[in-house]
Amino acid sequence: MSRGVLVTGASRGIGRAIARAFADNGDRVAVHYSSGRDDAEETLRGLAGTGHVLVGGDIGSPDEAEAIVTAAVGGLGTLHVLVNNAAVNIPHPLAETTYAQWQRAWRATMDVNVLGTANVSYCAARHMIDRGVAGRIVNIGSRGAFRGEPDYPAYGASKAGVHALGQSLAVYLAPYGIAVVSVAPGFVATERVVHRVTDEVRGQSPFDRVAEPEEIASAVRYLASEEATWSSGAVLNVNGASYLH
Repeated sequence: MSRGVLVTGASRGIGRAIARAFADNGDRVAVHYSSGRDDAEETLRGLAGTGHVLVGGDIGSPDEAEAIVTAAVGGLGTLHVLVNNAAVNIPHPLAETTYAQWQRAWRATMDVNVLGTANVSYCAARHMIDRGVAGRIVNIGSRGAFRGEPDYPAYGASKAGVHALGQSLAVYLAPYGIAVVSVAPGFVATERVVHRVTDEVRGQSPFDRVAEPEEIASAVRYLASEEATWSSGAVLNVNGASYLH
């Protein structure tokens, strides 16, 4: 059965790879973007199959978060899978950051990464409950929630919040047949962080490399499948054994 899948932050990088993985599986994908419409249109053009749609909006805004889900449902007909991938990552090392900059970084990060994820999840889950859909929600967390993010502390904290949110929703939504899970990638070879992938970073994994976006997408696609229902509530490390806990 072809499912309706909303992938937030799908204009490039991990989000684009996830959108492609679901499309290759025969699903219909709502490609969400915030500001990178051109990149999102490129993602859309590259998807296999038909029935895909483009959805714009800032998930950091409660009203726009609701509108994103509404538009995805309208374009796809119904929503079976939500992948919460959209996130911001603003550097704010404490000793080099003013208090005003610190406040702005934390607010912007929490608005998108935690509140945005919570609001989109709420709207998607209510749709699934109202339609009787045994849906799936997959959150993209981070190794940084466990390992720490010295120069990006708000990001690390926000991803810990995403993991906790996913586990709370997993317990609450299970009676409705909705499974919720998170993945926690380490470094991934995307356009956004390519400048940070050094020999030292590659050496964090015993494989001596960082992940490709397709490797994260593969895990997400499996966790959104019916076979993975019993993994609901899990946080899956997808970091090439670069951090174990």
